[in-house]
Amino acid sequence: MRAGPGQVLAGRYRLTDRPEALSAVAVDEGSGDVVRLRGWELPAPLTGVQEPDGAGPEPGERLVRRVAAVGAGAPRHPRLLQGAGAFVEGELLWTVEECPAGRSLAAVLADGPLPPYRAAEIAADLAAALRALHDAGLAHGNLTAGSVLVCEDGAALLGGLLPGVAEEVLAEELGGPGGRRRYEVRAELVGPVAERWPLDGGPAGDCWALGVLLHRMATGRAPYPESGVPELVTAVREGRRVPSEACGPLGPLVERLVQSDPARRPTAAEVRLELAELLAGAPEPAAGERVAAPVPEPRRPAGKRRAAKGGGADGAERARAEVSGPARPPRIPPSLLGPLLVGGVFLLLVLGVVAVVLFAG
Repeated sequence: MRAGPGQVLAGRYRLTDRPEALSAVAVDEGSGDVVRLRGWELPAPLTGVQEPDGAGPEPGERLVRRVAAVGAGAPRHPRLLQGAGAFVEGELLWTVEECPAGRSLAAVLADGPLPPYRAAEIAADLAAALRALHDAGLAHGNLTAGSVLVCEDGAALLGGLLPGVAEEVLAEELGGPGGRRRYEVRAELVGPVAERWPLDGGPAGDCWALGVLLHRMATGRAPYPESGVPELVTAVREGRRVPSEACGPLGPLVERLVQSDPARRPTAAEVRLELAELLAGAPEPAAGERVAAPVPEPRRPAGKRRAAKGGGADGAERARAEVSGPARPPRIPPSLLGPLLVGGVFLLLVLGVVAVVLFAG
């Protein structure tokens, strides 16, 4: 792709950065929203050549309609990124999705695995998004670390719905509805990403993918080999994977999510409830434990904060007072100091007169 910053695609999406690997951030000039564009190169048969009998939409237009239909049926949910449609320009098919500030989960995991309870928080957000989709009669089919956005406040948003649909539509258009050719095209489009190769589709397949992603978050790797698509698919079919015990407190849930029988897997709603119960008993993060988003410092009374930091005269006095304990009362009451002082002076005068008399006598 030779597009660059400032170029406008589809007459409304102005690129704000230089695209890499057919992915770019743009501004929708119609709404002012920031969006992410993802693209796929179309082979010659799908670049707009009319069907022989002239009936029906062009292949490119047909792709766009199929992708857009899924986006139009997707529910609005606070944990679900909204797709804004698709378009074909030149030899590329593009999908459009909202793009709030944040980091992809893949970028977060590049720093290493997450603590299990942080992984549970992210998975709970994703389960809520999946439940909304499933209740609307849709499956996601593209739940991966790359399709999850971790926002600045730590919340996880599930994206990638339209890109996943685009890849499935392309695989069908180029390889047919099934068979070896479709598998080969899909393998080239999707690659050896474990979450994308469940044995079954639909909501049960999404929950399986969530189990795989939970394992990846907690351990830093997928439970299945990802050296190539044939090796991955064979391992999934045979159930050869890393034991779920490596996931710590998430192990029992992961075990149930990735089992081969889809009827025995928990639903997205059940996963959400189980994770909520797990998080309710979560310990406080240990010192130095890595989290995916900044955690604000707990608020403390101002006096204690200054004393703890040792800053300022007031803070130092309070710190010393806390160490030495309460002040002791004075030995002589202040009200007696004046009379005692006068009596002392008078006594000295008397002693002086006595001394003079004795020496003179």
